[in-house]
Amino acid sequence: MRLYDGGRAPNPRRVRVFLAEKGIAVPMVAVDMAGLEHKSALMTSRNPLQRLPVLELDDGTILTESVAICRYFEELHPEPALFGRGALGKAKVEMWQRRIELNLFMCVAAAFRHIHPAMKEWEVPQVPTWGEANKPKALSFLNILDRELASREFAAGDEFSIADITGLIAVDFMKPARIRVPEEYGNVIRWHQALSNRPSAAA
Repeated sequence: MRLYDGGRAPNPRRVRVFLAEKGIAVPMVAVDMAGLEHKSALMTSRNPLQRLPVLELDDGTILTESVAICRYFEELHPEPALFGRGALGKAKVEMWQRRIELNLFMCVAAAFRHIHPAMKEWEVPQVPTWGEANKPKALSFLNILDRELASREFAAGDEFSIADITGLIAVDFMKPARIRVPEEYGNVIRWHQALSNRPSAAA
């Protein structure tokens, strides 16, 4: 088994944080995304979408997409449960994971990919107006999340989950995307600081 990792990129980091929370060690193969190694023949043969991370199992089976990889390890190592417990708990984690991914993570990514000069060769065509349009979308969702976090510690309830990991990565990614968390979103700031203090955040 080996995990092709993309360093500081958000999706590879999402898997690393998940594995750190689980206490799982997986052999890593570093892929230099800045040098466009994710577009090499080797990586394209494993993922024609040319994206990371990529998990290659012992029998040669390939898994891509960060949450799919996390689900695989959740099934192998169910504790601590990071996709929720029971029918309702799992549904709530899925709901908030999707909400954060679609309304925050993806908006921040769009802002970064369509505005940052370093992404010119990656995002073709780069549409700066679309990047700018996603900034208020991200902040609008943070406003909703801030109200939700007034009554609980974590995104999906009282236990840390994959939804929090996605949220941590998304808020961290706001800095290079040049989006600032408004000071009045105190619950989001408190939540993000608590997630950042977990040892897994350094993964």
